[in-house]
Amino acid sequence: MNDKDIINDNASEATEKEVVSKNFIEMIIDKDLEEGKVKTIVTRFPPEPNGYLHIGHAKSILLNYGLAKKYGGRFNLRFDDTNPMKEKTEFVDSIIEDVKWVGGDFEDRLFFASDYFDQMYEAAVKLIKKGKAFVCDLSAEEIREYRGTLTEPGKNSPYRDRSIEENLKLFEEMKEGKYPDGSKVLRAKIDMASPNINMRDPVIYRVAKIPHHNTGDKWCIYPMYDFAHPIEDAIEGVTHSICTLEFEDHRPLYDWVVRELEYECPPKQIEFAKMYLTNVITGKRYIKKLVEDGIVDGWDDPRLVSISALRRRGFTPESIQMFMELCGVSKSQSSVDYAMLEYCIREDLKLKRPRIMAVLDPIKLIITNYPEDQIEYLEAPNNQENEEMGTRQIPFGRELYIERDDFMIEPPKKYFRLYPGNEVRLMNAYFVTCQDYVTDENGNVTEVHCTYDPETRSGSGFNARKVKGTIHWVAAKTAKKAEVRLYENIVDEEKGVYNEDGSLNLNPNSITVLKNCFIEPSIEGAKAPDSFQFLRQGFFCLDSKDSTDENLVFNRIVSLKSSYKPV
Repeated sequence: MNDKDIINDNASEATEKEVVSKNFIEMIIDKDLEEGKVKTIVTRFPPEPNGYLHIGHAKSILLNYGLAKKYGGRFNLRFDDTNPMKEKTEFVDSIIEDVKWVGGDFEDRLFFASDYFDQMYEAAVKLIKKGKAFVCDLSAEEIREYRGTLTEPGKNSPYRDRSIEENLKLFEEMKEGKYPDGSKVLRAKIDMASPNINMRDPVIYRVAKIPHHNTGDKWCIYPMYDFAHPIEDAIEGVTHSICTLEFEDHRPLYDWVVRELEYECPPKQIEFAKMYLTNVITGKRYIKKLVEDGIVDGWDDPRLVSISALRRRGFTPESIQMFMELCGVSKSQSSVDYAMLEYCIREDLKLKRPRIMAVLDPIKLIITNYPEDQIEYLEAPNNQENEEMGTRQIPFGRELYIERDDFMIEPPKKYFRLYPGNEVRLMNAYFVTCQDYVTDENGNVTEVHCTYDPETRSGSGFNARKVKGTIHWVAAKTAKKAEVRLYENIVDEEKGVYNEDGSLNLNPNSITVLKNCFIEPSIEGAKAPDSFQFLRQGFFCLDSKDSTDENLVFNRIVSLKSSYKPV
């Protein structure tokens, strides 16, 4: 076999692997392209501006954008703003920022469903003229009663057989504001005996005399989502309308709308499974309640998994993208361990971010044989796993801060850190031996007194003796004081979001605030969202809301320890 044959065989094998690795949506798109049903792939992310996006939305953003990019097509960001009762410009602005940040590049393809209200109204008129829609005077409760059940067919509205002329007149009067909210609706005329309840003459327009964030007071009737959505897709030339599984039962109505309105190139709806994370709240209504009840300090509270909260906590777009790739795309509902998301941010940051020393629960360490006023500078690598990040100079002096749990008066077996008479290495510095300690009136250690061996300076090549313990430290004179916030999940969803009495099942340890932390001065000039690895502690970033140059506030992104192993 010659080199050319080997190359061809390898290429063939690679092609086969590529086909196997494609998800079911890509296989559908491939088939549509091969059969000439579509030429240019157009996808969209269609959020409702009634809240902030969460981690689950990131999957839809990246899936839709990724498909458009892979097939050389177009990706739209479109707001499904058909319900002015719940929508705000604040949510529009936050969603635009989130989509850009997570990696959904919509360029100049930003659209609003409300921009198509005139076309939707004309579409409704067209259905009336075809005898496919009617104005109904039943109340919302009566409509539910007439709809039937999963096992029993519904019954026709007494207004179902109104003439086309009467329906056109009434619908125009609805538009002119002649009827109060809830008094009349426009319904599609389909089949009250359909086994799919969504097809039992669904409401497609309702009266709502509420100003709209985009159209102001122009409209007092608004289309329902199931009617508006397929029209929006068709107007924009969307070829594949990718949505989550709860819309699977709505697909017959989606297809009915685009078919009855006779669009030349109707979009195709495809459903995939939502992403569920263990032990977190992803439901928008639950997050909204936490915000409204003041349990968190906003939609971007780092204990949440809204995209803005993850960004504030210090997650990166690359880590979210890696997470979504590991999760994959399927039709089967499943839950993903939150530890996988933590694994992704560790993997993304470990070679990128500088590793510095920070003491979160400090006690004073005094080196009694070190000159009182002397400050020397020691060289340390910025990242032990990435030599390209270079080195830095760390100030060292007589008085240091160390972690409280790095010293014990009476240590257990296999405790290799500081205790009376024991010698340890100060990271990137010297060997020190504990000679004494000081306690307060409650018996708490306030100072540890040590002597150092000047011959043991890090990098000097000293190897006359070995020590088992290495601890980190910060020089007291040059340390930067900071507040550090440690986060855990805000609720334990395995026990339920709510307790039996209806209250939220809150985790009392969801946030721990440490006010008296000390960090080496290499953080000078850092700004949010700059992040660092605090050696032996975890990854931390400056808080974008509360941190200032005078009062530094760090959020723990993720700890260093993990039992999670990627498959």
